[in-house]
Amino acid sequence: MRAELQRYLRIAPSVANALACGEAVVALESTIVTHGMPWPANLETARAVEMIVRAQGATPATIAILDGQIVVGLDDAELERLAQATHVHKVSRADIAHAVVRGGLGATTVAATMLCAHLAGIAVFATGGIGGVHRGAESTFDISADLDEFTRTPLTVVCAGAKALLDLPKTLEALETRGVPVVGYGTDDLPAFWSRSCGLRVPLRLDTPDDVAALMRAQSELVPGNGLLVTNPIPVEAEIPHEEISEHIDAALLLARDNGISGKAVTPFLLERILASTAGRSLQANVALIKDNARVAAQIARAFVLLQKGQQTSE
Repeated sequence: MRAELQRYLRIAPSVANALACGEAVVALESTIVTHGMPWPANLETARAVEMIVRAQGATPATIAILDGQIVVGLDDAELERLAQATHVHKVSRADIAHAVVRGGLGATTVAATMLCAHLAGIAVFATGGIGGVHRGAESTFDISADLDEFTRTPLTVVCAGAKALLDLPKTLEALETRGVPVVGYGTDDLPAFWSRSCGLRVPLRLDTPDDVAALMRAQSELVPGNGLLVTNPIPVEAEIPHEEISEHIDAALLLARDNGISGKAVTPFLLERILASTAGRSLQANVALIKDNARVAAQIARAFVLLQKGQQTSE
């Protein structure tokens, strides 16, 4: 880590030790805690996700901004503090420096988590779903910073696809335009967060952690600086079919427009409305998919470090 970063970045001892020893580490974002789930499901899920990462032989590193420092690897007290806090700033690349200077609490989005994880030396990141091209972007120009982050931050991100609230065909096209490899993990279909498929095909398919690790190494050597997106379908038993969830999404989008909701406030508003209209099923699906993404990400992280050491996993 560069010396000048030490004033801004605090890496937990467990994470620092794992990195120093060449062991597997998985970065985890914090907006899922502050903006993606209600209390106390947010804390319960965050703790469970960290346990899953450890069970797969990797070290979890939940990332957030606390009192003017980027913390890579929250301890349990810090995690609970964040989970119970209100009015937490949602931080992306554009405002991460401001969030550090102003102090207080900041939850990192996918883009900010990718940046912070890379600064700390972490290669793999598990999240729920990435941001992308919003519906109506042809007039609003509302496109998530997550997409451009893949063009400048060499991180492998494991998710359940882009958030189903988005314009998924345009999001997939935008990723292709930016040269981002989009991998279907054990699937030929593009997952859509709550749904295993949205009717689109993924450009690439890989089926094992070793396969993804090999792609990570080749990507780092041939296209240095670019990220890699691994899309992992939600477990079958937790899925809400795309046709069904689309009705709830359309109703929530209409309500957001009628209430003038825009910018960073859109996604939390939509998630809250969909949670209500699905009688809690969307939250159950969200919990299931982030847990499974953490499992897959930890296996990939472990396969990658073993590949770097000239070994292979038995997954």
